[in-house]
Amino acid sequence: MTKNNSLSLHNTGIVVESLEDAISFFTELGLTLEGRSMVEGEWAGRVTGLGKQSVEIAMMVTPDGQSRLELSRFLSPDTVTDHRTAPVNSLGYLRVMFAVENIDELVSRLIKHGAELVGEIVNYQNIYRLCYIRGVEGILIGLAEDISKK
Repeated sequence: MTKNNSLSLHNTGIVVESLEDAISFFTELGLTLEGRSMVEGEWAGRVTGLGKQSVEIAMMVTPDGQSRLELSRFLSPDTVTDHRTAPVNSLGYLRVMFAVENIDELVSRLIKHGAELVGEIVNYQNIYRLCYIRGVEGILIGLAEDISKK
C-alpha cells in the first residue's frame, strides 16, 4: 500500500433546507462565506449518481483558511432521508467538531440563534471542555475548547 502524502480534507458537506439560515448560523460560529454557486447539469448528476440535479451551494471557510464546510440546498431531486434527529451513537456521518476559544460565550450566542445544548459542557481531564449542540435545522455540532495551556 502506497502512502499518499498529498492527501488533505477538502471539505465536509451538509444538506440543509434553508441556505440563508445555515449561512447565518455558521457565520455566528465564526466561519466566513467564501462563495455561493449553483451546481447543476449532466456532469454533476454523474458525480453524485442522482441524475438530473440542481443544487445551490455555499462554501464556508474557517478563520485559519484550512477547513471548509459546504452547505447544499437541493432544488431537485427532493431530499429523501432526514438524519438530523439521529442520536449520537448512530452509524454513518454524525457531526462536525470545531475547536473554539470560549465555549461558554459561543454556546450562549448560538442559543440565541436557535441552537440547543444536547447534554452539558464537560471538562475532559483538564485538556478540553467539550459539548454537542443541535444547531440550525437540528444539525449536530461538536465544540471543543483546549484548556490544557490555561
